[in-house]
Amino acid sequence: MLPVAWDTEGPQRVLAVSHNISSQANKVRAPRRQETLEMAEVKVKKETNLSDPAEVENRIKELCQQFPHGITDQVIQNDMPHLEPQQRAMAINKLLSLGQLDLLRNSAGLLYRLKDSQSTSKMKGSDNQEKLVYQIIEDAGNKGIWSRDIRFKSNLPLTEINKILKNLESKKLIKAVKSVAASKKKVYMLYNLQPDRSVTGGAWYSDQDFESEFVEVLNQQCFKFLQSKAEAARDSKQSPMVQRNSSFATSHEVWKYICELGISKVDLSMDDIETILNTLIYDGKVEMTVIAAKEGTVGSVDGQMKLYRGVNAIIQPTGLVKTPCGLCPVFDDCHEGGEISPSTCIYMSEWLDF
Repeated sequence: MLPVAWDTEGPQRVLAVSHNISSQANKVRAPRRQETLEMAEVKVKKETNLSDPAEVENRIKELCQQFPHGITDQVIQNDMPHLEPQQRAMAINKLLSLGQLDLLRNSAGLLYRLKDSQSTSKMKGSDNQEKLVYQIIEDAGNKGIWSRDIRFKSNLPLTEINKILKNLESKKLIKAVKSVAASKKKVYMLYNLQPDRSVTGGAWYSDQDFESEFVEVLNQQCFKFLQSKAEAARDSKQSPMVQRNSSFATSHEVWKYICELGISKVDLSMDDIETILNTLIYDGKVEMTVIAAKEGTVGSVDGQMKLYRGVNAIIQPTGLVKTPCGLCPVFDDCHEGGEISPSTCIYMSEWLDF
């Protein structure tokens, strides 16, 4: 039983609760469940005057600033629970008509996001459908997006999307780029963006064609550089350990050598050269080791540096290993009349034709 105090001014009884009891009650209070974005509880700095449409619009914009990726109707309801649905809809429609909000769609439903001032100036004079398509393409970044995905996200008919895409291309707001992943399909991205390597294929593709000869030349030159470095180490007449250590080269040294040769018409990065070196490792011509390196050392990543050196096979592989059967991972399951058989093996057919 809690102590009871009586109000001397009237018959109403007031419960006097001590500070210790309050603190204990706070300790046993159940922890509040972490809400998702749709059910997020936003701290209100000051009470919004719901009768003033301007204050409601300003509060919605403040919520969009707190959630840059967008807010749902549920977030607005949680923040202003006494706001009538009609008032909420009028405020959102006004912000959309003024071009201050973007209307997006995700798996949870509609999202409202504060519009960037730069994109607003670019899309001045465009209708809502064009703005929606432009926003979807902008969100795709430099990897681009297919027209099919634009149709799925916008829920617009394909004929309307094609018309909007042509209009945006004529304004030089977007551009179409052919992807190496699907030669007959184009992805759309903003006009001023440089396509991602996954779209263009990087230095190894030219007009969507794989430059196999260029890659082979790079393979030969990288291996030649590592071989010459290993030979110079052997000729130094130093101890075996010193010879071995001096035969290694960093990817930066190989990259510098290739750049000085001038055999590439495109700018090659360190990652491009490491890709070539990896193919040499898979061919058994090069080995790699990783050592610790000081921060800031050229070619080091996260305090580590990769070193490469050319190697020569001690013995030549046997004839059986050179056949498809010699390295086949399903050799034990291969038999005539089965799902895997020599008569239907495409690798065997290619090897015999060669």
